[in-house]
Amino acid sequence: MVASARQLWVGLGFAVLGAVAFSAKAIVVKLAYRYNVDAITLLMYRMLFALPFFALMAWWAGRGQARLTAEQWWRVLWVGFSGYYLASFLDFAGLQFISASLERLILYLNPTVVLLLGWRLYGRRIQPQQVLAMAISYTGVMVVFGHELHFDGWVTLLGGGLVFASAISYAVYLLMSGELVKQVGSMRLVGLASLVASGFCLVQFALLRPMSAAWVAPEVIQLSLFNAVFCTAVPVLLVMLGIERIGAALAA
Repeated sequence: MVASARQLWVGLGFAVLGAVAFSAKAIVVKLAYRYNVDAITLLMYRMLFALPFFALMAWWAGRGQARLTAEQWWRVLWVGFSGYYLASFLDFAGLQFISASLERLILYLNPTVVLLLGWRLYGRRIQPQQVLAMAISYTGVMVVFGHELHFDGWVTLLGGGLVFASAISYAVYLLMSGELVKQVGSMRLVGLASLVASGFCLVQFALLRPMSAAWVAPEVIQLSLFNAVFCTAVPVLLVMLGIERIGAALAA
């Protein structure tokens, strides 16, 4: 429940700024792909460079706070896995096959997924205005998606499917974090969940790639550092601050 008009606008402001910063990620990733780097390596560098910021957030917000319960820790692990690891990996993988503009358009369906999951899992009623918005969203995606499918065929279908799976994973994260953030706090949850995701990304690289794969062009390092700070650490905190004030559905 939104407490006041001021809280509403502040929450919307945080969510909008976070969305704008997140949107730049697709462009940065597409630029990095020009240097013959794959999704697993690129995701590893993104989370490796963002890890110190997440550790600082978790430490700072956790000072003097009560320890998390076992149930809360399990939920933090799941939030970190679904929102920051799985959603990012599927998105990065999909961007190898489709344009950044189509990726953005598919991810714009995220609010629709949040609404449907909220209705199915928590019994939250979907308003007629929201149904109209969903119809408009899907119509736009079908127009653009069909245009690109005409040129790239199954490659576009594969990339679009991966990105849509990313949207579903991120919607699950938004719903779960919307409940958990009230108990843990926005900055502390971002820090802890992102540390979990960073661990998954580093382990994934260690298991699936030789260490020689870490040798990449200097431009990839520069782009990954930019991605880690301005398209990862900053926006995830902004979005969580928005969720804390206005809830997951409206933030989405």
